[in-house]
Amino acid sequence: MPRSTAEILGEYGPFAGVENVHGVTYDGRHVWFAVGDRLIAFDPEHGRIERSIDVTAHAGTAFDGHHLFQIAEDLIHKIDPNTGHVLATIPAPAGGGNSGLAWAEGSLWVGQYRQRKIHQIDPQTGDILRTVESNRFVTGVTWVDGELWHGTWEGDESELRHVDPNTGKVLNRLDMPPGMGVSGLESDGGDRLFCGGGASGTLRAVRRPRRHTATGGG
Repeated sequence: MPRSTAEILGEYGPFAGVENVHGVTYDGRHVWFAVGDRLIAFDPEHGRIERSIDVTAHAGTAFDGHHLFQIAEDLIHKIDPNTGHVLATIPAPAGGGNSGLAWAEGSLWVGQYRQRKIHQIDPQTGDILRTVESNRFVTGVTWVDGELWHGTWEGDESELRHVDPNTGKVLNRLDMPPGMGVSGLESDGGDRLFCGGGASGTLRAVRRPRRHTATGGG
């Protein structure tokens, strides 16, 4: 399996009043990140905070093209990004302990931290449709170009992993520099993976390696 050191393309923050970064998502223009009692949006091209929404935001964040989804302890809220209003709520898997959140294939994908799992769930009901097992704590989830990636963080070691969504097999690993954790993960749809930096109050952009056609690797 390919394994390399993550290439850091940029760092954002620390931001005033931000003590911890949880979930991360991208709406095509802004990176949104969860900080406990707010969702904050910034422009990744200039690093400027553009707006925020007051909402419980303890873990993963996702965007489906129209709405934000935010884990709030044992619930997942569907949020109108224009008004900040919560439009619907579904139960989070296993009653809590969730971390990453992503939107793909018409479903939500929820990382469970200590259970080391990723669940595909129905965004209307919260029913679990599929479960992907990991052997590391899951701290962020994203999809890009048909690839499922998740973040890990144990002790001082963090990785970004490309995994097979059917078997959980690790197809590629990017090692973050020592002491640089990952708390939330999202793709910009291209070469960048945005990573939350936990208690550093920062976010980072990491280069996503392109799939090699000859080997089929990720």
